[in-house]
Amino acid sequence: MNSRTRNTVLNCLALALLGAFIWWAEGNLDGYKIQVLNLIAVNAILALSLNLIYGFTGMFSLGHAGFMAIGAYTCAILILTPAQKEIMWILEPLIWPLSVIQTPFFVAVAAGGLLAALLGLLIAIPVLRLGGDYLGIATLGFAEIIRVVLTNLDFITNGALGIKGIPAYANLWWNYGWLLLTLFFIIRLVGSNFGNVLKAIRDDEIAAKNMGINTFFFKVVAFTVGAFFAGVGGALMGSLVSTIDPKMFAFTLTFNILMITVAGGLGSITGSLIGSVVITVLLEWLRIVENPLVIGSFEIPGIPGMRMVIFSLALILIILFRSEGIMGMREFSWNRLFGRFSRGGDGA
Repeated sequence: MNSRTRNTVLNCLALALLGAFIWWAEGNLDGYKIQVLNLIAVNAILALSLNLIYGFTGMFSLGHAGFMAIGAYTCAILILTPAQKEIMWILEPLIWPLSVIQTPFFVAVAAGGLLAALLGLLIAIPVLRLGGDYLGIATLGFAEIIRVVLTNLDFITNGALGIKGIPAYANLWWNYGWLLLTLFFIIRLVGSNFGNVLKAIRDDEIAAKNMGINTFFFKVVAFTVGAFFAGVGGALMGSLVSTIDPKMFAFTLTFNILMITVAGGLGSITGSLIGSVVITVLLEWLRIVENPLVIGSFEIPGIPGMRMVIFSLALILIILFRSEGIMGMREFSWNRLFGRFSRGGDGA
């Protein structure tokens, strides 16, 4: 059996195991654990999208929360029933035809991604001529502008009241299905000649320009694709939590995704997946420090917000002592795994 056939068989087995695990989890795990598994999938999609922009292309972007907001609001409006919209929009009625449109969940998620991609394209054209910290500040500014606009567009977003009662379609099957689709697309993109150009731009943009590469075009495409999958992640997140409002999409949301990307490894798809698991579970586990803790006859009061303090310190330690993250720029591959086994056997 050649390596290509072996890898195809192993990939199919891995997909079958994932499907079996999801089927088992839905029937045997409680709601909280299923919610954590859902968050891992959504965070992985968001980390992969940010890694494409930052890790593989070298663009320091802080605008992910804005793209997530666009995706979440678009999806929520499209999957709500006309009756729900009529009751919920109190300040001003929802404009036509949004007030009467209701689409399937897949269409709504895809529409959220496409609208976020369109916005990403409009932002990228003027902003990507900047670089480094200036680009980060500009994208952060646009994310805040999006949040303010969402707060004031009462006739579309319901303003500061937000949207409640969003149908909870985003279950394990949907979330992990979209994660596999995102993973497949980004692996193919990064492994192509297009991906090689993105890495060249990341490593030395001036040298890439001197080789005749239109770096601006490639950066715009990468930024737009990243915005699309950020919108998809936002759409899934909105359906998962069932309630969204503009405050939910503050800078701290981008910071969480950035932590996952950096901790996993900039420029590593495998790192984004591992980082999503580690960081999501750690964030949930650290909730214990915000609750009162009883040890014998002593009670230690919980401190609200301490979870993020501890987590930020952990991120600082990662940057100081392992700046490349868990995986660095390395990737998991079946060839490398079996190569190690064969070398180990030869050594024995």
